[in-house]
Amino acid sequence: MEEQGYDVVVIGGGAAGLSGAMALARSRRSVLVVDSGEPRNAPAAHMHNVLGLDGVPPGELLAAGRAEIAGYGAEVVSARAESAVQDETGFRVTLDDGREVRGRRLLVTTGLVDELPEIPGLAGRWGRDVAHCPYCHGWELRDQRIGVITSGPMSVHQAQMWRQISPKVLLLLNGADEPAAPQAEELAARGVPVVPGVIEALETSEDRITGVRLTGGDVIALDAVVVAPKFTARSGFAESLGLAVSPFEMHGVTLGSRIAADEMGATSVPGVWVAGNVTNLGATVVIAMAAGQTAGAAINMDLIAEDTRQEVAGYRNRIATMFEEDAWEERYRGRDAIWSGRPNPVLVSETGDLSAGRALDVGCGEGADAVWLAQRGWQVTAVDISTVALGRAAGHAEAAGVAELVTVRHADLRHDEPGTGYDLVSAQFMHGPPEMRRELYSRLAGAVAPGGLLLVVGHHPSDLATFVGRMHFPDMLFTPEEIAGLLTPGEWKIVTAEARPRPATDPEGRQIIIHDAVLVARRQG
Repeated sequence: MEEQGYDVVVIGGGAAGLSGAMALARSRRSVLVVDSGEPRNAPAAHMHNVLGLDGVPPGELLAAGRAEIAGYGAEVVSARAESAVQDETGFRVTLDDGREVRGRRLLVTTGLVDELPEIPGLAGRWGRDVAHCPYCHGWELRDQRIGVITSGPMSVHQAQMWRQISPKVLLLLNGADEPAAPQAEELAARGVPVVPGVIEALETSEDRITGVRLTGGDVIALDAVVVAPKFTARSGFAESLGLAVSPFEMHGVTLGSRIAADEMGATSVPGVWVAGNVTNLGATVVIAMAAGQTAGAAINMDLIAEDTRQEVAGYRNRIATMFEEDAWEERYRGRDAIWSGRPNPVLVSETGDLSAGRALDVGCGEGADAVWLAQRGWQVTAVDISTVALGRAAGHAEAAGVAELVTVRHADLRHDEPGTGYDLVSAQFMHGPPEMRRELYSRLAGAVAPGGLLLVVGHHPSDLATFVGRMHFPDMLFTPEEIAGLLTPGEWKIVTAEARPRPATDPEGRQIIIHDAVLVARRQG
């Protein structure tokens, strides 16, 4: 099947995954969420401590989240991500339906599995009247008869937390040792009975817990049961990338296993982030959502850094190659005509009243300026780096009947001498890096005869703020004052040095004003 590529593939469509996907999609990243449809909180009827959404069923949050991220262009696919392989361009993810998808980055939010004690009837009531978190279910079980089943070193602490919810809490040892003396005293002080014995099963009636039955037949009447499960991260996908599980500790007690990460969710495998219960076993919905957003923002910044590195490399390559002969030959060969065929307006306005003489047309292109000058009696040397452009210029001169006045010359005036004694040297929109520009215009100034005119026109740097659609090379734009500064003081008279406005249309069709950098300088005789 065809492999699809995304900026980020999110593995897991719970609160953490959807939150990360939203942060990324709103940043205009292409995002795919792969979700196996196994949310940890599926047994729960409602969520709590989710500000503004308290009491909303978990499924409604996920459905709303999917719809929201879809509105920003993210995609969701129902599948299980089996494994991933990293290569030089990112990650190839294999799904259980045989598809493969690619992501430049991965956000793993596969959650965890709650492993419960093997007490008959316990698992079937998980998320209802079998609870573990007072912040998630406490208010709903307030003032009821609650039995906290000892399942680890945090059980006494758990009993204390539930004692805040109800005055009718007891600790069921279920075969565990009696609490140590200090803990026993604390429980006694708070009125929490300690019940020995092993639990055989839950007692229920009319789909409600009524108590627990101990070995020997005694039944302890209860309305709800609390148990701390063993938390096990769904780590299989992450482990396929070489990420190992590590212990998760809270208050010095190991509560389960997780995929380790830093505070932003970055793992030890570059390009892989985690969020939610797969790395923070104690995360509630809100904490998972916050972690997903944090990881999503970190991934976006990492991608921005990579994009920037790639674009800088491309930018440098364009600068290094765009002025070379091969690049110009390719550009001219790609189209029958590059330019409009009309002479540059500044050339027309600044030289229309001059007496004809010898002119140097620098970067003549397809010859519109050279032909216009020749039609007014100028003897023109038309210079360009492209032989294709020069062929067109010669053809246009012949078609206009001025071939005897136009001499085309193949040269690179960055290195080749332009000659001397010209009454007009015209350089229209000859841009380049600063050092190259200084060398070129200094050489062109030397080609002007005493009494002759140097005419330089370029794109003014102020146009960078107009979004006019030009290639963005700030160092290549210049002011007329910069070029004037290359001329020997006392040897030149600056006739014009200005940012000359002219109307233009931006890429959205709006009428705007842009500016040409115009320098007109006469060499003193």
